[in-house]
Amino acid sequence: MPPRLLVLFQGSWEDETLQRRRADGTLVLEREGFELLEPRHWHRLLWFDARRYVDRLVARYRGRVDGVWSNDDGFGCLAAAVVAQRLGLPGHDPRAIVHAQHKALLRRALQAGAPDHTVASVALPFGLGDRRCRSAAALDAVVRGAGQVWPRFCKPIKGAFSALARRVDSAAELAAHLRLPLADRVLLRGLARPFAQLAAELVPLPAPVDGVLLEEPLRGQQVNVDGFAVQGEHHVLGLVDEWMYPGEVNGARHFAGFTYPSRHPAAAQQRLRQAALAAVRAVGLRHGLWNVELFLQDDGGVKVIEVNARGAGQFTTMYRAVDGVDVDGIAIALATGADPLAVPRAPRTAGTAGSFAFRRFDGGPGPVPDRAARDWLAAAAPTARLWLEPASRRALRREYRWYGSHRHAVLNAAAADFAALQALAAEAGRRLFGVEPGVG
Repeated sequence: MPPRLLVLFQGSWEDETLQRRRADGTLVLEREGFELLEPRHWHRLLWFDARRYVDRLVARYRGRVDGVWSNDDGFGCLAAAVVAQRLGLPGHDPRAIVHAQHKALLRRALQAGAPDHTVASVALPFGLGDRRCRSAAALDAVVRGAGQVWPRFCKPIKGAFSALARRVDSAAELAAHLRLPLADRVLLRGLARPFAQLAAELVPLPAPVDGVLLEEPLRGQQVNVDGFAVQGEHHVLGLVDEWMYPGEVNGARHFAGFTYPSRHPAAAQQRLRQAALAAVRAVGLRHGLWNVELFLQDDGGVKVIEVNARGAGQFTTMYRAVDGVDVDGIAIALATGADPLAVPRAPRTAGTAGSFAFRRFDGGPGPVPDRAARDWLAAAAPTARLWLEPASRRALRREYRWYGSHRHAVLNAAAADFAALQALAAEAGRRLFGVEPGVG
């Protein structure tokens, strides 16, 4: 009998492989929740009660499923872990997920278990709805009271979308940055509230989840390390390089894309692997996929940016093309108690692969590729995947306030080598959107 899997808050990254498995009879799929990456669903969270939701799932699926899985970073991963634990099924410890996702707790765990790889930081002791977030004097007192100085890098304590993440050079600049419309503050609080409801029952929270963390700004190159744990035994899948648009635009840095395998020297890659493993062990992740984002500093040191108790769904096609690795198959095996090391590999089809983000910075929406351009992509790169992300006027204005840009499309593609991948991405960008991705 195929495994019975309950998937919570399934996203577009996982949809293709899950539907294929259900269609070919290798998976019995149960789905709950909605697409949390789509802003049109966010209003549901304003009255959503995560505790009652978990209670309902436990009662409904007891004895009916072999595993519970979510790749959603908002609160799906935590909800899935709580449901799995209460049903006696495999998964990460929910308390470890809280320590990974609440950035103030993450910094505390890293300071205890991987001090060489943590970053000096201070969490604001008040949320975005508090007037002190808009007071330069109050913000300066928090930073100076922690023995730190400006500039700082501002990031959400709990946020799956890096909303408000940017460098701030003074308390006055931070106060202006956090002077958001009331509707934004209510929405950000609503997005964080389901996580807070579940997390507060597991771990004392040292700072509001709708607040921000202020860190020492870092210089260097960002790299992802992906892997999984089986009952505490950790395995690294690979290292993915991150690429940024040059400089700061609208006050922030912006992701341009990701490429695999990493092109950093072997010695640097080994330091990155060691730092990632130290981080996931410090947090306590022991059974499931994980992803660690790190800074390879200009001086060669390695600092942990964040730890995710999930796989990076955006990278799934990259690992499949270059290594033949079925990341989703590994996730399903881990969730259902099967052996993830026994998941078969497919033939390798490429030497390198990437995921390219196309953005607008001028306040406008993204262009929509015409039929001729999409037909060209289908013929030139049959295995490429294109995701378009249109936004309403209201959502578009919000994106520019929160991020300083609008990501209107993502293209995943593979090629024989890095030069060929660059050429393919550049040609695709010109034909589809009239621009080239900033990866080079």
